[in-house]
Amino acid sequence: MSADANPNPDPMPQPPPQPDLDACCGNGCDPCIFDLYDLAMDDYRRALRAWRERHPEAS
Repeated sequence: MSADANPNPDPMPQPPPQPDLDACCGNGCDPCIFDLYDLAMDDYRRALRAWRERHPEAS
């Protein structure tokens, strides 16, 4: 049986892709692309913490 036949129902969260430094337009957008990235990283950290609680053997 291949690994694709039985996918992991609770995969480890993956961090969001970090925006390129050139992605910011420098116009003071609210929110800036880096603000959105910081919020996504907060969500990722919470999700990872919860996942590690469910999977203590992975730590």
